[in-house]
Formats: sequence, C-alpha cells, structure tokens
Amino acid sequence: MQTANVICMKWGTKYGPDYVNTLYSMVKRHMKRPFRFVCLTDDSKGFSEGIESFPIPKLDIPNGPERGWDKLVTFTAPLYDLEGQALFLDLDVVVVDNIDCFFDHDAEFPIIKDWVKKDVTGNSSVYRFTVNKHPDILENFRKNHESVRKEVRNEQEYLSQYVASKDKLTYWPDGWCQSFKYNCIHRGLAAWFKIPEKPAGTKIVIFHGNPNPPDAIVGRSGKWYRKVLPTPWVAEHWQ
Repeated sequence: MQTANVICMKWGTKYGPDYVNTLYSMVKRHMKRPFRFVCLTDDSKGFSEGIESFPIPKLDIPNGPERGWDKLVTFTAPLYDLEGQALFLDLDVVVVDNIDCFFDHDAEFPIIKDWVKKDVTGNSSVYRFTVNKHPDILENFRKNHESVRKEVRNEQEYLSQYVASKDKLTYWPDGWCQSFKYNCIHRGLAAWFKIPEKPAGTKIVIFHGNPNPPDAIVGRSGKWYRKVLPTPWVAEHWQ
C-alpha cells in the first residue's frame, strides 16, 4: 500500500502551532494506513514530532492576492518529494471518524459540495488529488489571475470551476463532510436548549466562518444572531 499524504497549510498568525498539532493528532487516531503528515508553512516552530514541514511554495504573481489563494500552490509540480495521493485538510476541521475512506474513494478530484451555492462550487476544506498531476490549475491562475479574481470571489470557486471545466470534479459522498454551522447547530429557539448534534455517518466536521472549534467547545458563536451551546463532542475530538 502506497503511503498516503495528508497536507495542511499554516501561514501568518491566525492559527498557532496548536492547530497543526491537533490536526495531526486527530489524523493519527483516525487513519490506519501509513501516511505522511505535511504542513506547508512560513513558521514551523512548536510543531509536534512526526509533522513534516516545508516552506509554502511561491504563488508567483505580481502583488500576490489576499490570504486564501495560496492553497493553489498545493498543485506545484514537483511538490518537494511528495508523490501519490494527497488529502488536503484545513486547520480548523474536526476529524470524528476513520478517514481511510477518503483515499479509497474512487474519484480523480473529489471535494466537498458547497452547502449554499447551487453551482459547481466546492468547499476546499477537504479535497484530494494526485501530487504533481494538476500543475495546470496553478499555471492557469498565474497566467490569468487578474481576470480570474474579477470573475470569482475566492480560491475555492476558481478551483471548482476550473477542475469542473476539465470534467474531473466530483464531490465526496453525502454526509462524510458536514458543516458545523449548517448541519450541527439547531435552528431557531432550539439552539438555546439543545447542544449541537454530530450527524450520523460524519467523518469530518467543517468549521467555516464562525464559530471555530475552540469557540464551539465553550459555546461562543462569534455572531450575535447565532446561539451555540458548549459542545462536548467537539472537545472530545479536538485534541
């Protein structure tokens, strides 16, 4: 069995090394196959033993765009000494069940289907690709970055639309990746009395926007209009 790659990215100061270490710990508990855990970063201080770190490849466009577009450098070829299948995970996801299935799933480029948008847009918190096989994703962005940023809001819209245009985009099976905001928090008044639920069959819970996992643990929503009670099952897994 070929060694799998799990890739994350940390840049700037929004997330500390504890986020990387926690993600690594969750992946170790929930993967049986051999894997390399790689963080592309501008600062590897404080990482746990077992985490490999490499500098973030250069996006290499004039006046580089705002934070977020740098995810596209995962399609740099060659990407250091990595080879084979790679699963990209955002730092603020919570792994709650075995994720070997994300490597067993038969698809060329699976991504999360966005919970709100009705077009092809995927959520890039979790996507899988073959290392070194898709350099055109990055090359096309470098060549057309000005027009791309006028047409789409962010990296995941560009990534989804570009890969879909090549007939290679698919989505993870329903239920594998659930949104804490949309799938776990109860609606309306129920949110004031019921702890957010972990949907049956969920493998990875996605935290996008507010709250983030530490907020969910203590019951802090980050938004005045959204009530979140302290959520013990997030605390159980976020370690």
